Amino acid sequence: MNRNQILPIWDLCHYGYPDDTDPFEPAFAERFAAYARAAAEYVVPRVRGPHFFTPVNEITFYGFMGGEWGWAAPFRKSERERHELRLSLCKADIAAVNAIREVDPEARMVHIDPLILVVPPKDRPDLIDDAERETHEDTFYAWDVIAGKRHPELGGAPEVLDIVGVNCYSFGQMEFREHGPHASLEPMDERIRPLGDLLAFAWERYRRPMIVGETSGLGNGRPAWLEDIMEESLAAVRRGMDLHGICLFPAVDMPNWHTGEWLHNGLCDLVEEDGDLKRVPFEPYVAELRRWQKRLNRVTELDEDPFSDPVDLRDIIAAAERLQMHSDKDWT
Repeated sequence: MNRNQILPIWDLCHYGYPDDTDPFEPAFAERFAAYARAAAEYVVPRVRGPHFFTPVNEITFYGFMGGEWGWAAPFRKSERERHELRLSLCKADIAAVNAIREVDPEARMVHIDPLILVVPPKDRPDLIDDAERETHEDTFYAWDVIAGKRHPELGGAPEVLDIVGVNCYSFGQMEFREHGPHASLEPMDERIRPLGDLLAFAWERYRRPMIVGETSGLGNGRPAWLEDIMEESLAAVRRGMDLHGICLFPAVDMPNWHTGEWLHNGLCDLVEEDGDLKRVPFEPYVAELRRWQKRLNRVTELDEDPFSDPVDLRDIIAAAERLQMHSDKDWT
């Protein structure tokens, strides 16, 4: 990483934990903090700073998939266990932040979770309260705890939350289902909200620096999705949101979790050739990325020291004003 001038964000827990631990036991937070401290002690002196960490990735989503849907360890299947797992992960996260900053007091934290909208089925207005609760309460629970808005006895604070990373996908706007994962809204559904509105939910709640932590379109829709994300993000900057960057995920194509089929959502697709998989850039997506880099006057090739010319948010604000971007709900 030092040789190639890469500045990492160290993601310490991306679902899962050692077999001899139990996230429902009080000792889990202490052990996780010890792990986080050891990780910081290893990487801080070896990798050029500043140093960024994500202690626990997607606590809210992890709570659902491990606590209520049974997709991942601990494979629980109740709302109560989802709540317990979520709170336990929040405790571990806060303990980890404190442990990391004992090693590097200037370390920055990036707390990632999906930014979603949940609406009731058109024929079930009785579910509107459930949908609203998930959109405006469940979505923000982990960030609330880490920021000290809930359970302040755990030691959360705005500086512990630090940087809010929001993951945004088309399937993040959903129709409520009483059992299991919700159903994604179709692109032209009139209930869709502009991404700028969703970003405002998080900005107005925390007033912390933000990034789009993950986003990507699918198949041939990748360039259009990137264009929309850029327009919405620049419109958000014009509205005064402290939005610093967008992270495209993945760089290389990945399989669907449930079917194993290739999603075609990366900068590069994987194509079988002579019994092996070859990375093939999806050129329209790359071209759209390059177009925006040029519009924002950003480099398209790294120089010897990319850290010598850091991105100044004032340049992005000026570009947003120059381009006069406005938020809308048209994904097409």
